Amino acid sequence: MAGPIVQRDPNGESLNLTACDREPIHVPGAVQPHGLLLVADALSLEVVAGAGALEALFGDDWLGARLDALLAQDVNALAEAVPIGPGGTILAAPVHGHDVALHRTGQWLLAELEPMGEGGGSVAETLGWLDAMAAGFERTTTFVALCERAAVAFRALTGFDRVMIYRFLDDEAGCVVAEDRAPRLGTFLHHHFPASDIPRQARALYVRNRTRVIPDVDYIPAPLRPAGFELTDLSDVAVRSVSPVHVEYLRNMGVSASASISIVKDGLLWGLVACHHETPRLLPRAVRAAAAALAGGLARQLRAKEEAEAYRERLALRGEEDSLRALLLTSDSPLDVVQARAEDVRQAFGADGLALVRDGRATTVGIVPDAAALVALARWLGTRDDAAPLATRELGKDWAEAERAAPIAGVLGFALGEGDALLWLRAEKIEEIEWAGNPHKAVPHDPQATLRPRASFESWREQVRGRARRWTLEQVDGAARLRRLLGEARAAAELRRLNRELERTGAEKDSLLAQKDLLMREVDHRVQNSLQLVSSFLAIQARDAGAGAVADQLLEARSRLSAVALVHRRLYRDDQIEVIDLSRYIGELMQDLRSSLGEEWGRHLTLDLAPVLIPTDRAVSVGLIAAELVINATKYAYPAQNGGAIDVVLEQHGHLLRLIVADRGVGKAAGGDGGFGSRMMTAVVQRIGGTVEFQANDPGTRALLTAPIEGD
Repeated sequence: MAGPIVQRDPNGESLNLTACDREPIHVPGAVQPHGLLLVADALSLEVVAGAGALEALFGDDWLGARLDALLAQDVNALAEAVPIGPGGTILAAPVHGHDVALHRTGQWLLAELEPMGEGGGSVAETLGWLDAMAAGFERTTTFVALCERAAVAFRALTGFDRVMIYRFLDDEAGCVVAEDRAPRLGTFLHHHFPASDIPRQARALYVRNRTRVIPDVDYIPAPLRPAGFELTDLSDVAVRSVSPVHVEYLRNMGVSASASISIVKDGLLWGLVACHHETPRLLPRAVRAAAAALAGGLARQLRAKEEAEAYRERLALRGEEDSLRALLLTSDSPLDVVQARAEDVRQAFGADGLALVRDGRATTVGIVPDAAALVALARWLGTRDDAAPLATRELGKDWAEAERAAPIAGVLGFALGEGDALLWLRAEKIEEIEWAGNPHKAVPHDPQATLRPRASFESWREQVRGRARRWTLEQVDGAARLRRLLGEARAAAELRRLNRELERTGAEKDSLLAQKDLLMREVDHRVQNSLQLVSSFLAIQARDAGAGAVADQLLEARSRLSAVALVHRRLYRDDQIEVIDLSRYIGELMQDLRSSLGEEWGRHLTLDLAPVLIPTDRAVSVGLIAAELVINATKYAYPAQNGGAIDVVLEQHGHLLRLIVADRGVGKAAGGDGGFGSRMMTAVVQRIGGTVEFQANDPGTRALLTAPIEGD
């Protein structure tokens, strides 16, 4: 996650713009004046507070009246249906030309009213239009075309002057990837915006509230009255007042009305549909509902496009690998095959150049540095402790002599022996990032003054050097497979040579080779037996200890041992050693846990695991955490029964993985009880650079592990 953008005042002191992250925007204590808000006791339905021009709609006696009388409908039945927790909203019947929505927050029942607006087609017409737009999304063939079509569709739906598809990047900054606008307006297409423009708590609310509208940035907030209700949580209220900093930000952009529709993909905020208008403009709830549905269809198509692109890339790499396999495995010199097919191998990985370094000489195709730099790079690559291929887009961060490799900045490669290596190379790509205003510009700062947003959005360009295009996970995995294939081919070639020698030297060498293979199999067999023996001892000791803490701890230790033993079995069963499919590993680990926990627990354990390629050592750590979280759920979620629902979910989001262990019992707000398991899990999470959050599952607890798929 990127650090805060820091500006400097004239005295050199820092001004941290992420102070916006601490603003309590969910408790503004007021609403926008186009809407109304009634706060009632959830049990008695007595109205205790309100905001907006309530007297014009309900008369002077609204305070103290019953909510069902004011809304002229059975609020009791609706209130019971309002979900408790984030995002809980129920629509009631319209009142005096106003849409009505009910929310629950603590002991209060909130009723918000906003004008229904004019025009709009029937439900059938709206559904037909949405279906047509979704079909148009499906027909697009590229990510860019999909976003461009989406911008046009959302502008047609909302009628705003400018509609932008705004995507959040890895460092939480944002970029406008598509735009549809009135011809008189300037463009923000491809402009970047710093992460501080949308604070963290605002991004959280964008996931909770999928649509947001400010009909007039020059509005005067309508406060909650009487006094004493200023801290009422209005997170789910669409007409809640907006941060003054955000309002001034919009004014600085020359915007009079704005709307935003969240693009949420796999539960995470992928981006926004940002709408701007030069004059005040209302966006009725019905239009917002249609926009939210359209954004959901867009998110599904974005995911489909990403998955299709990854599949095509895997298919292309597999095709090149298959075409090489027969040649490599039958050649007495596999590296000669690679040298002859160098151009094809380069193109398959999307590299600018390819270098095969052996015996102090470099054979190259495409864009490469001089031979001396390649030999030095190959020699350094052979000194790395990491057995996985090197994959970097910023060589200067990994190799101290990277300046010798100019103009190369990206390297994907692996050592082939002492001083030899196969290297895919990408040239430095000088990125010219176009910002909507200089995010680093110095501003005067009075320490006593209120934080203010930046005032300029004039296009400002920044060059980023020393980086190449990023290598994809599929390309890294393809390089690892090719390395194994080369290893197999070289081993096969060496074996053929040895066989020819063995034919000349007789049965003695045949016997030595057979003894070597037998020894390797015996070592692997004994390691497996040892792990199984320790597991059995733990099970026996747990049984002899009877019921109690000691038995529980022994069973937990056995489960942790199973997580390690399972990886060992996978390593010697599959071709893949450095990288394994985490979903298969977690699935088999959970199957082992089913056996150790018993039939009742096993019957309630459900899995939803997406394929995730991950380095083996990190898979062990994730497996230990998964086992610990499931064990915690069995210990704390259902104290009064032997068995209960436990859901295990594995997902991939870009370069991150998410592991979710959720129960529906009484839950536990923290991970474990402070014992060995808790301390072990904390240490393992820190080691893989991840975080574990414990959230309410209503009912139960939802433990969420987020961690990079690859380590630093």
